[in-house]
Amino acid sequence: MLNVMDTIAPIKVKVISGRKKSPWRNSTLVKNEKRECRKAERRWRKTNLQVHYDIYKEKLHNYNLQLRNARRSYFSDIITKNSHNARVLFSTVDRLTNPPVSVAAELHSTMACNDFAKFFTEKIQKIRQAIGTSTADPGYVLCPPKNCLNTMKQFQPINSKDLEDILGQLNSSSCCLDVLPTSFFKKVSKTLESDLLQIVNFSLLSGVFPESLKTAVIKPILKKDNLDKTQMNNYRPISNLPFLSKIIEKAVSQQLSYFLKQNNCYDAFQSGFRQNHSTETALTKVFNDICLNTDSGKMSVLVLLDLSAAFDTVDHNILLKRLENWAGLSGTVLNWFKTYVENRKYFVSIGNFTSEQTSITCGVPQGSILGPLLFNIYMLPLAQIINNNKINYHSYADDTQIYITMSPGDRGPVQALGKCIEEINDWLCHNFLQLNKN
Repeated sequence: MLNVMDTIAPIKVKVISGRKKSPWRNSTLVKNEKRECRKAERRWRKTNLQVHYDIYKEKLHNYNLQLRNARRSYFSDIITKNSHNARVLFSTVDRLTNPPVSVAAELHSTMACNDFAKFFTEKIQKIRQAIGTSTADPGYVLCPPKNCLNTMKQFQPINSKDLEDILGQLNSSSCCLDVLPTSFFKKVSKTLESDLLQIVNFSLLSGVFPESLKTAVIKPILKKDNLDKTQMNNYRPISNLPFLSKIIEKAVSQQLSYFLKQNNCYDAFQSGFRQNHSTETALTKVFNDICLNTDSGKMSVLVLLDLSAAFDTVDHNILLKRLENWAGLSGTVLNWFKTYVENRKYFVSIGNFTSEQTSITCGVPQGSILGPLLFNIYMLPLAQIINNNKINYHSYADDTQIYITMSPGDRGPVQALGKCIEEINDWLCHNFLQLNKN
């Protein structure tokens, strides 16, 4: 397919000046005001008369006013139409309040890209090395495997309708590893449909994830715009994957999520990355319990647990065991996930510069569709430990809130809470996860 594309439409490099126009500039009213403003400006520059200058200033004022109103209306419409879509609302607010910050100019080089790659890799290695050895019984800490009544041995092939739905659900952001821009890819998807179905279904039925789709592109993004741009620890790695990998992942995610839901494999008090769940469901549950305790004259003690780079330190061997023993995966499905998490690589990209590729030995793939779901499965035994100690809790991904109810003067629940935290820490250590004690 690439050879055909290169023959029919060879890649040509062209320099495009200027930035992409903001969508609110495309409204008819804004265009008309801009046209009138330019006309008045040309007249004034031609005659150099004060009266024409005054007309130009008035037209310019009207144009800027119309532009502000159009921008306000544009974002207002987005918020109104997506009032129940937390993801869109968050990205919109983040776009308004946190404009993108570029990497420092002195970091635009191949050497800087290699330094970033080394920094990000060593950061995870240091966390893994810093995890202490627990003195508790490993058999208890690791938790006995859950008995799964049903198993998922093989994926079902997808059809044209499934592929169309998947493409419609994925956003159109592109990765530099993509052969075609995602927006163009979607437009010609009908033409490529048979080839796409063959690629996706071959992966599903053979139980193998394509090696060529395991490389991620990392772009360093400044955590806050007021931080020093020259310090690498002020950047967070944002990962991007090829669009084709996301199509395959989405097909797998849909089937796995359905299986987990049908077999009641989800942790009931995990609100992260689940349909009909969000930070709101997590906060509502905890807030309501504390309010009820207060109304009944009792006290509440709440402990917030935060993990350090939890998604990046996940152990692959333990994850595969968790998928087998706690989620009930086997056969080609389990083998597919084995090939999915292993032998992954990434490189850092800044402007036109890139680093050498670096191997990934642990963690769930960042920027992926399946990563959050796999992490939820990895964390399933934690609920058992907390429940065994009869402690209330609620989680959102790697953030866990544990809390107790107690009467004034009763120290028993506090001791139980302390014991629970010790056991949680032991389990985390054995699973290569680290509590953020800061």
